[in-house]
Amino acid sequence: MAKRPHVLGMVLAGGEGKRLFPLTRDRCKPAVPFGGVYRIIDFALSNLVNGRFLRIAVLTQYKSHSLDRHIAQTWRMSHLLNNYVMTVPAQMRLGRRWFEGSADAIHQNLNLIRDEQPEYICVFGADHIYRMDPQQMLEAHIESGAGVTVAGLRVPRSEASRFGVLVPGTNGRIQRFQEKPQDVEGLPDDPEKVFASMGNYVFTTRVLVDAVRADAENKESAHDMGGNIITMLVEAGMAAVYDFAKNRVPGATDRDCGYWRDVGTLDSYWEANMDLISVHPVFNLYNPEWPTFTGLHSLPPAKFVFDDAERRGVALDSVISAGVIVSGGAVRRSVLSPGVVAHERSVVEDSVLLNGVQVGRDAVVRRAIIDKGVIVPPGCRIGVSAAEDRARGFTFSDNGIVVIGKDDVIPQ
Repeated sequence: MAKRPHVLGMVLAGGEGKRLFPLTRDRCKPAVPFGGVYRIIDFALSNLVNGRFLRIAVLTQYKSHSLDRHIAQTWRMSHLLNNYVMTVPAQMRLGRRWFEGSADAIHQNLNLIRDEQPEYICVFGADHIYRMDPQQMLEAHIESGAGVTVAGLRVPRSEASRFGVLVPGTNGRIQRFQEKPQDVEGLPDDPEKVFASMGNYVFTTRVLVDAVRADAENKESAHDMGGNIITMLVEAGMAAVYDFAKNRVPGATDRDCGYWRDVGTLDSYWEANMDLISVHPVFNLYNPEWPTFTGLHSLPPAKFVFDDAERRGVALDSVISAGVIVSGGAVRRSVLSPGVVAHERSVVEDSVLLNGVQVGRDAVVRRAIIDKGVIVPPGCRIGVSAAEDRARGFTFSDNGIVVIGKDDVIPQ
């Protein structure tokens, strides 16, 4: 049997997540709950672990307490085999300053690489919802002989201005890296598509170390992995592209194969949650061959009570977590996190309710995201009248989703 390459995973989890406010008021973006029982970071970590990359450093910075606690309680690996998932905060190792960009985060933590001595380093973002086998990407990287391989997602040319675009040349090398271009040529085999960078990279170790050191000396650099490090290596002819469409995860269906979402805005976060609830979901959580791991607390099963004409506990086309009680309420097309209670004659539709939300009797919640611990008073209407919601001071997404922050008090 061939020896497995020695790989270190580095997950960039310092995202402040300003566009997800108020969900990021008390936590960083990777720690935001998603899909009922998960945190956003669980998807990146699960991909690495399922791919048998079992030594992972998570680089944190902003409001990291919630994320640190989640990883400490959930992602406990075997010390006997020297496997680990560890959070690494900004430590001012190179002076009295925080991380000044994703490349600087790695530069300030080169000691991790010196200690581990890996042959290759997987640098993955922590902010996306997807499934991917990183082993297949590593194999493509080794075969290419490149210094770095960048995962590319095929997107319509019309959406190119939203992404960093990888323009492929010959032999799989990246010819140009363009940040949010207004106009770009299509792919040779699909003229109406372009490669968008997914923010996932596989580096040969020496190449990454040399690149971040050179970048650190450049006073004009923004110290960004995509805009600076990848651009530098593209210009040197050392960067290859990996087509995400070729990645085949065990157990994936034709419908959810190739799914990837950047949940960086309130609307994209809400839409990605809604992707989970159909009969044949666009993103299928129920894949035992490639599970998404998380910490499951000791909670009782979900319960649905009352079957009277005016108070019937039901949930349709919804994801219902452990500890939820639908007590004579009606839940439709929604995601309910652990401990949510929907009381008599309440209605919850097209919404995402995080842990411990209480929906009072006769209350209505439509097209909303409600963070942990919020109590919706009896008879209250949310998402019914924009004027009423604005008068209460609620946040609105660009598409009109009502968002209520953690532990906020809703006025009667």
